[in-house]
Amino acid sequence: MDFEPSQRCSEFKERLTAFMDEHVYPAEAVYGRQLHESGDPHHQPQIMEDLKVRAREAGLWNMFLPDAEHGAGLSNSDYAPLAEILGHSFIASEACNCSAPDTGNMEVLHQFATPEQKDRWLTPLLEGEIRSAFAMTEPDVASSDATNIAMRIERDGEEYVLNGRKWWTSGAHHPHCRIMIVMGKTQTDGPRHRQQSMILVPLDTPGVTLVRNLSVFGYYDQEGHAEVDFTDVRVPASNLIAGEGDGFMIAQARLGPGRIHHCMRALGTAERALEAMCARAVSRVTFGQPIAMRGNIQDWIAESRIEIEMARLLTLKAAWLMDTVGNRQARTEIAAIKVAAPNVALKVVDRAIQVHGGGGVSQDFMLAGAYAHLRTLRLADGPDEVHKLSIARRELAPHIPREE
Repeated sequence: MDFEPSQRCSEFKERLTAFMDEHVYPAEAVYGRQLHESGDPHHQPQIMEDLKVRAREAGLWNMFLPDAEHGAGLSNSDYAPLAEILGHSFIASEACNCSAPDTGNMEVLHQFATPEQKDRWLTPLLEGEIRSAFAMTEPDVASSDATNIAMRIERDGEEYVLNGRKWWTSGAHHPHCRIMIVMGKTQTDGPRHRQQSMILVPLDTPGVTLVRNLSVFGYYDQEGHAEVDFTDVRVPASNLIAGEGDGFMIAQARLGPGRIHHCMRALGTAERALEAMCARAVSRVTFGQPIAMRGNIQDWIAESRIEIEMARLLTLKAAWLMDTVGNRQARTEIAAIKVAAPNVALKVVDRAIQVHGGGGVSQDFMLAGAYAHLRTLRLADGPDEVHKLSIARRELAPHIPREE
């Protein structure tokens, strides 16, 4: 197992790091000011559009997509370090057209969409002309078990009719959002994992109502986490992705690479928090000496470095396995990183908040917002407990006697 980055990965890392230093970090305060001055929590600051132009000029566009024709042609192992760099800033991923849920949606369309669906929706997403949303989670069922999904998608002639309610529909409030990928039930009998389907629903379709934007610890993401009501929503039958009953399979294909992206971005945030912790510890003096001299602070710093390195190596191993033996054979490692990386990042950010004192929980530093965002990752794409259950079952399987 070789974790040495490929030459292409090294070249991208060098260019991306320079782009972050020269353009992204200086733009963060401008982004925040433009968003605040607009008075609209979902306003698209002009600085983001400027960054997108510069990212394309620098060749740092669609880096997540392994297809060389439409993306950078990078493997999971090569993109993972880039996702970590993007995770240092809350605006970097969108600037490079590498932000969720668009990345997962584009991968779904790239793998499963018809040529017509690709022309209508994938092309403008790849060009950064529009944004998208993903509607899977529901408020009335435990959606961590996707077979519980209750949204009805019923065939009526040359159309499908959708009825139900979704929430945590990421991206739906972004001013550029135009399309949703919606998961629901097309069958109520038969195998549990063949009852679900995915379908494309334009945001402006009659019967689609954005009920509200859900906050996370009082924070509202610019792109939003929407509660969405679907009442007799009609879309052409040609909007179905793949075939009826393929929804669960598509979801699994979508979530594998996405977990690599999420975890590496989380570790990028943890790295920035560790840098902030060290800088604050050195600059703050209590009882006659910098707090960096306190033993417990040094323990926090050392433990943070150890934990970040362990989580990074586990994530890189998962990416390597996905590239070499496929997602199915890497499912234990994929589940493991989804538990490990967010928890490590949360620990590091929490320590950094403590070192910053009262400022750490204020808007004057990035730590409070980062904590709120990272805490959702222990639930997004499946809660910790589901991933642990999956890991435990595979560990136990060889030890359980088979029935004759």
